[in-house]
Amino acid sequence: MTFNAAEKHQSQVPALQLLVALGFTPLSQEEALRLRGGRLRNVVLDDVLAEQLMRINRFTHRGREYGFDLEDAHEAMRRLKPTPDRLKGLRGTNQEIYDTLVLGTTITKSIDGDSKSYSFRYIDWERPENNVFHVTAEFSVERTASSQTKRCDIVAFVNGIPILVIENKRPTESLKKADSQLIGYQNEDNIPQLFYFAQLLIGMNRNEARYATVGTPRKFWQTWRDEEDTDEAIAPFANRVLTAAEKDAIFSGDFAGARAYFNAMAAEGDRAVTLQDRTVYTLCRPGRLLDLVRRFTVFDGGVRKVARHQQFFGIRRAVETVKQQDVSGARKGGVIWHTQGSGKSLTMVMLGRSLALERSIENPRIIIVTDRDDLDKQIKDTFKSCDLEPIRATSGAHLLELVQNKAPLVTTIINKFDTALKNSKLMDEEPHERILCKAIYRDLGGPVSRVNPSMCSFRPTEKNAVPDAAM
Repeated sequence: MTFNAAEKHQSQVPALQLLVALGFTPLSQEEALRLRGGRLRNVVLDDVLAEQLMRINRFTHRGREYGFDLEDAHEAMRRLKPTPDRLKGLRGTNQEIYDTLVLGTTITKSIDGDSKSYSFRYIDWERPENNVFHVTAEFSVERTASSQTKRCDIVAFVNGIPILVIENKRPTESLKKADSQLIGYQNEDNIPQLFYFAQLLIGMNRNEARYATVGTPRKFWQTWRDEEDTDEAIAPFANRVLTAAEKDAIFSGDFAGARAYFNAMAAEGDRAVTLQDRTVYTLCRPGRLLDLVRRFTVFDGGVRKVARHQQFFGIRRAVETVKQQDVSGARKGGVIWHTQGSGKSLTMVMLGRSLALERSIENPRIIIVTDRDDLDKQIKDTFKSCDLEPIRATSGAHLLELVQNKAPLVTTIINKFDTALKNSKLMDEEPHERILCKAIYRDLGGPVSRVNPSMCSFRPTEKNAVPDAAM
């Protein structure tokens, strides 16, 4: 392949450099194929995954710690990978794999004749540093029922599982083509097996970047705005010098011709941080990437959705506020302001998931109130990956019963709160719940709405205040 500096590599080379600086180990095309068992149809780095499964999983029996063996790792891999008889279409298969990745599985072990099932993880979500991250360029995948291949510009892996797929374009080329390519790759006659596992998709050039997830129509691909990460923080990573071994791995095979351009770019000295760099840094650094996948991805009626920037930062700040307590142990309430169409209902669901997954909050009690009966019905699937079983309030009286019995996760629609607001006895016993009930009622059922015209934000409220819009 003849390298042309005017081509997409102006985007591809800096993206690879930054990903490596952020902690992704580069793989040559040859090494990536070897780790896939030499099979272009396979998209998982099997050797990496098997090794990591044995490394991050341990179990304890009668006070003694044991490790799992290779047979256990292969059994877990078999459960993760879909077989033709288990395929449920692109979206269904992707959701099933997502649930498996987040929840893990169980492996039965027998010690001294005593058999017991133990939890078994594919990814250590709590400690990103316990996982291994790899990246490769020009990742070829064999098409369905064909020996022809499609080539993805950049694919990144967590523990050998393909999590991130990036399509790069030249600066003068529209990102619509990148979006369309990533969407087209998902078709049944293309390379859907890669997108059964993929969690985040990004189309980019040096001046633009848009992200989405599997099954997202092109009109819903989004840009990301981040006011926390500065160019000064990103620049050292964007200009980190690659080692000789890293360059050998990146600029290999069909991508070898890009090395001369990279060397020329490096010789010019430090480069300015681009919008592409900001997107890669804010979405793809290991901790943030895992957080987006685990806490900020929901399935709304079988449609996979990932948080927008305003949802991500609003929810994260809300969780931090909930974790704070005054000297008496009481927590403050808070407000998340939304613009119209910015995803209030999904923000509630994502906030509920984040609270349920927050290990520092013991036994959280969550009530999710929506104004959409269809979303209320769908919330059960959303919390499957949290290992929680939501109880749906069937009436106002049932809602009161669930609140009195301190059910950990309740879902309902707003009209059920009419009964709750009329029951003064319950409200007197639970003053904080009374505030919450009124706040949610005014948010979803009342005439008042306030809008932050820029980003969704979170603002703590006073202890006894009843905000016009609460989350």
